Amino acid sequence: MIDVSKSESDLRRLRWRLVFAGVMVVLSFCVVLSRFVWLQVFRHDAFHAQAEDNRITVVPVAPARGLIYDRNGVMLAENVSAFTLELSPRQSVDLDKTIDELAQIIEIGQRERRRFKRLYDDSRNAEWLPLKTRLTDEEIARIAANRYRFDGVEVRARLFRNYPLGDTGAHVVGYIGRISPDEKRRLEDDGESSDYAGLNHMGKVGIELSYESTLRGETGFEEVEVSAGGRAVRSLSRDAAQTGKNLTLSIDIRLQRLVQEWYGKRKGAMVAIDPATGEVLAFVSMPTFDPNHFIDGIDPQTWQSLNEDPDKPMLNRALRGTYPPGSTYKPFMALAVLQNGVRGPGTTISDPGYYMLGGHKFRDSNPNGHGAVDLRKSIAVSSDTYYYGAAYELGVDRIHDFMKPWGFGQLTGIDMPNETTGILPSSAWKMKRYKTRWLPGETPSIGIGQGYNAFTILQLANATAILANGGKVLRPHIVKSIVDPIDGSRTPAVDEPDVTIPLRPDYVALVKQGMVDVNRTGTGRVAFAGAEYIAAGKTGTAQVIGIKQNERYDARRIAERYRDHSLFMAFAPLDNPRIALALIVENGGFGAQAAAPIARKVFDYTLLGKLPKDTVEPFPMRPELDESEMRDVPEPEPDPAASPAPGVAAPPAPPSTAPKAPQPKSPAPKAGANSPQAAVKTGAAPPASGARN
Repeated sequence: MIDVSKSESDLRRLRWRLVFAGVMVVLSFCVVLSRFVWLQVFRHDAFHAQAEDNRITVVPVAPARGLIYDRNGVMLAENVSAFTLELSPRQSVDLDKTIDELAQIIEIGQRERRRFKRLYDDSRNAEWLPLKTRLTDEEIARIAANRYRFDGVEVRARLFRNYPLGDTGAHVVGYIGRISPDEKRRLEDDGESSDYAGLNHMGKVGIELSYESTLRGETGFEEVEVSAGGRAVRSLSRDAAQTGKNLTLSIDIRLQRLVQEWYGKRKGAMVAIDPATGEVLAFVSMPTFDPNHFIDGIDPQTWQSLNEDPDKPMLNRALRGTYPPGSTYKPFMALAVLQNGVRGPGTTISDPGYYMLGGHKFRDSNPNGHGAVDLRKSIAVSSDTYYYGAAYELGVDRIHDFMKPWGFGQLTGIDMPNETTGILPSSAWKMKRYKTRWLPGETPSIGIGQGYNAFTILQLANATAILANGGKVLRPHIVKSIVDPIDGSRTPAVDEPDVTIPLRPDYVALVKQGMVDVNRTGTGRVAFAGAEYIAAGKTGTAQVIGIKQNERYDARRIAERYRDHSLFMAFAPLDNPRIALALIVENGGFGAQAAAPIARKVFDYTLLGKLPKDTVEPFPMRPELDESEMRDVPEPEPDPAASPAPGVAAPPAPPSTAPKAPQPKSPAPKAGANSPQAAVKTGAAPPASGARN
């Protein structure tokens, strides 16, 4: 018999369970529905924005870097479009395996592998790194056919910096290179990292560095729709990048190249300046290097060869090499003597071939002496004896105070980075550096450009330009104008009031006449024989090592790296100077022997347009450029009153001028018996032998 009461009880429980389950289902659907409403209605805008962010990515658009030209429109730095094979360290699982497999498709040498490894070590967080640059059409086709096999591999179009003239002007133009981790940190600390969005390179040295913000341009941005795999589908909008501004340099790259050829394998530096404007026409440093090696990371072997080269091609000698000026210092010493009233224009001394001070003999370069010597003759014959005594009478501090406004031992303010100050000695300088007082026996050698004196060739050229101007000081500069690539408008790079050193005009004229005598009858007469213009100059020879009192200098018995440096400073024409220069040939011997002949060639080319026989003018003007339009001043008319002499034609308007530049410092003098260090101990002068000219 069936128990009806029990069946009804089970049925009620079942109904309650069904009701409870139904309620729970309804509640669950209500929760889900409410969540749907919350997400789809109330949070619609927020999630729509997130979806758009996932679908759309903002990509920085790198600007094209500004171009660099010389004063005549010759291209010095350009941008070249090419394709690059790039790898993404984040997307590629095994980089080494990927590179090995790619090497089976196209040639990937050890140089590319070493460079990629170094870039990867320096930039592990980089999105993309170049493996091989400037791919050929065949290589691009091979990679495209096998692209499906690789993750994190792309062929990208890039603009590459190129220096078409190679090592010509390398120290002036400089180069760009990949941004290092230290530079990235510095940019972040300075709040400039956003300025380099999308950029992997920046200026490292030279004009590329000093005008980095001008050349760099401004980064643009592009909105790109991407697929789920992160690949770009289409461009949605674009804010174009602003191209960097172009630079026109004051350098005449043809003159720069010629001077480089005239130096040959010799080391040295030359700076030529237009005294009327302060424009640097030539900025040469030898030996030099090819800046194209550095653009995408220099090969370690090439870097090692440059870095370990004893001739130091990476050193900008014109900007950072410091040298004793030797007898090229004497025209400035002559002005110091006159301006301070130590000696008059007609004061005559007897030059027996030496100067005695406290039992110490300071030898003249001419052991027989020059007889009766006044100021003008002292410059022409380069009498050491005259300037030993003059320096002692002036004292080191009056010499320092007079030379400082001329820029000796000071920053010239040229628009190049990392300029060296050099040393303009004084009693306070010695006390600060050596913690000892100045000794009287150290002063005479200062007067002939030896002792502690150490200046850059740029400083000597700048002082020569000031002298040519009669004391008017103009800041030397290499960038002539900044050019807007859109409308072609030009902005002068330098707009500063000039300063004038107070000098008596008759004293300046007397010193200039002494310098003219140098090239007519004095130490520079051979180099300037037959010149069709009047040039004022001064030869100089600077000691690298001291020699003992009882010894004579014999270059044949001395290793080349210890031989004297050959220097020369000059300007021309006399009455209307258009070029002033200073140069050094390291270990070249007498100033008239190595340096003066180069200066004569520079003047002939600049003032007359003449070249030595069998010399071909480099980098001829391109037909579409009008040289007259590249100049900011008209060619000067010949001045009949300034003609050199009856029957001699006034020099025609010259082609423009320009320089080139490398880097190293001269070897430090050894502490021989006649070195400054020895003089500190004895109270005698540093080099006892005279400056050889």
